[in-house]
Amino acid sequence: MKRCLFVLLVLAFVPVTALAAEPSTNPSNPSVVDRSTLDGKVMCGYQGWFNCEGDGASLGWTHWARNGNQTFGPGNVTVDLWPDMTEYDADERYKTDFKLADGSAAEVFSSANKKTVMRHFRWMQDYGIDGAFVQRFANGLTSNELREHKDNVLKYARAGSNEYGRTFAVMYDLSGMKIDDDQIVQRDWEKLENQMAITKDEAYLSHDGKPVVAIWGIGFSDNRPYDLAYCERLIDWFKGKGCTVMLGIPSYWRDQTRDTIKDPDLHRVLRKADILSPWSVGRYQTPDQATKHAAEVWAKDQQWCEAANIDFLPVVFPGFSWHNLKDRPLNEIPRLKGKFLWSQVVGAKKAGAQMIYVAMFDEVDEATAVFKCTNRPPVGDGVSFIDYEGLPSDFYLKMLGRARDLFND
Repeated sequence: MKRCLFVLLVLAFVPVTALAAEPSTNPSNPSVVDRSTLDGKVMCGYQGWFNCEGDGASLGWTHWARNGNQTFGPGNVTVDLWPDMTEYDADERYKTDFKLADGSAAEVFSSANKKTVMRHFRWMQDYGIDGAFVQRFANGLTSNELREHKDNVLKYARAGSNEYGRTFAVMYDLSGMKIDDDQIVQRDWEKLENQMAITKDEAYLSHDGKPVVAIWGIGFSDNRPYDLAYCERLIDWFKGKGCTVMLGIPSYWRDQTRDTIKDPDLHRVLRKADILSPWSVGRYQTPDQATKHAAEVWAKDQQWCEAANIDFLPVVFPGFSWHNLKDRPLNEIPRLKGKFLWSQVVGAKKAGAQMIYVAMFDEVDEATAVFKCTNRPPVGDGVSFIDYEGLPSDFYLKMLGRARDLFND
């Protein structure tokens, strides 16, 4: 315990650039991670929702452009960060109508390309990230094209986890889901189990002896069309299927304020979970605010969960920008060259957390991505992107390797 406290004090004051200087080589970062537990893990969310014209998925420029069926270029864009395409092979590159400073066409990747998803999971191994929760939005399961794309991304993530010694799990995001068909998630899971034997894969994440399934979007106060009763039935169903159930919930779930519904049954339902993971993106904007949130919110969350025999998985994020998608200010929550993210990592550890969830590995939409992004995004009139503040494109990957060492000290 004394050693852990000493390490925390040192890490709180060491320059962030020094902490992320090299990929982690700590013996706690094996070439194959322990897939039997979330304890000590640094896990990322993996959206895998990017498509390009010509990638074979027939989904156009999904999640790159406002209108995916039109040319992806100035005036038709939703992302605020641009991926560093340096390492991608020719068959992974898709030209856009954006231009780089040298006049060449800017290129992006597609999540429909197996080689690209495999590359991302290789980066996780290279830098000591344990694995990913592969996002599976329930509202897209009614579309044959979208469901096929989700299936392919999940297959590629599975292959990448096996090839590079990582772990993966399915996360059902209920955002935007209608309740016309309240069995859509259950049928999908049965298909994944029966047709893909997903939980029998040795790389699939388990915790407390059972496969992990995450359900995201329970208890939020933004007038979602599904109710708490539906969520409870879904939790009970997955528990009946022998799963460890993780719930993505609002930040202020304990007090039922701000982003959380006021419902006398909320805590009763949440007690059915095995893991609780409060969403923190946008809930604080500076390192000082993040440190305060960890001390005043996460620490009490951790205590509540311990009393209820539930594991606690806080969410950390590197920064935030929603300019091209939502017309919000560019670089709304600055990264501060890693200081913002590292303040959360240290805060989570001090609060008693045994694991963290990083939002997100690849989400350039909200500029929360931690994978390799460029300092030389497209330029031109009316073109606005942020960058990595001159830092190396793998800066945040290295930082998360350091974070894993911290959580396994």
